[in-house]
Amino acid sequence: MIEQLLRTPLTDLVGVRHPVVQTGMGWVSGPRLVSATANAGGLGILASATMTFDELEKAIVEVKGRTEEPFGVNLRADAGDAAARCDLLIEYGVKVASFALAPKPELIARLKEHDVVVMPSIGAAKHAKKVAGWGADAVMVQGGEGGGHTGPVPTTLLLPTVLDAVDIPVVAAGGFFDGRGLAAALSYGAAGVGMGTRFLLTSDSAVPDAVKRLYLERGLTDTVVTAKVDGMPHRMLRTALVEELEESSAVRRMGPTLRRTLEFKRDSGMSWRELAKDGREMKKQQGRTLGQMALAANTPTMLKAGLVEGDTSAGVLASGQVVGVIDDLPSCEELIDRVVTRAAEELRRAGSYLS
Repeated sequence: MIEQLLRTPLTDLVGVRHPVVQTGMGWVSGPRLVSATANAGGLGILASATMTFDELEKAIVEVKGRTEEPFGVNLRADAGDAAARCDLLIEYGVKVASFALAPKPELIARLKEHDVVVMPSIGAAKHAKKVAGWGADAVMVQGGEGGGHTGPVPTTLLLPTVLDAVDIPVVAAGGFFDGRGLAAALSYGAAGVGMGTRFLLTSDSAVPDAVKRLYLERGLTDTVVTAKVDGMPHRMLRTALVEELEESSAVRRMGPTLRRTLEFKRDSGMSWRELAKDGREMKKQQGRTLGQMALAANTPTMLKAGLVEGDTSAGVLASGQVVGVIDDLPSCEELIDRVVTRAAEELRRAGSYLS
């Protein structure tokens, strides 16, 4: 385990040794991966969107039992129990609250009152400006190369526009996997990088080994962005199931969609009233249509089938384009050590060009 080589606004803000963030991936970023990242000096983010309230509390307790280092929890800002989950973070002294969507100003204020760092994920400079104005401590910006829900603008173009728009720490995500990427992000002016697929493909990740091998076999063109899973653009591995979804009609998808919605309701323990409340909030926050909201319940169930149960015939596999340049499964410590060491070397080399 290496000592701190790079001090940035992110390491100062959060109290981690290295400016490397393991993003909150549903069904992937559990206690084992998060604590391994934290113990290696990075910022591990626990994914709570696929957890019930009780499961989240249990997961936080488990992470705190595995590490004394800072870590974070990713929350759905539009969830019906978002405020209660924030109270849970406050109660257990979680250092960072990250959000997939912009949290309400009053939620940001409550977290900040209790010294919880608020770091929403955003996809445009105007959104970064908005949450910064509401008091967010930092933002994570993901370019189109990233896995899961993503936008059309690549990181190299999106990142500078966000850096120009705000004066809070910016974490760059989408397309990062090694020390050269970290050095490049820091050179742009970012305070660190967020990596998802690269951490999914570590020995500390609980994703089944057979599924990891499937990822390692893929190339740079083996991901696809589709809206057929949950109605929003979603980057994932090309599989037979994804190709089938891409070619199918809305009517043909209706039966499987209803079945997976019922399965999600059972797994989440939510009542129909709670599901309806979540749906109304999703429509308000994201402007989704009724059809898109019906599809949204597909995502957790299909990701679980692929990433937890290893059934790629029934599940989907979220993935960034970096899957095409990853060929090993290091531990989180090995990964972070080599990313930071290489970044420091590249920054020193670049500095030698100055006359």
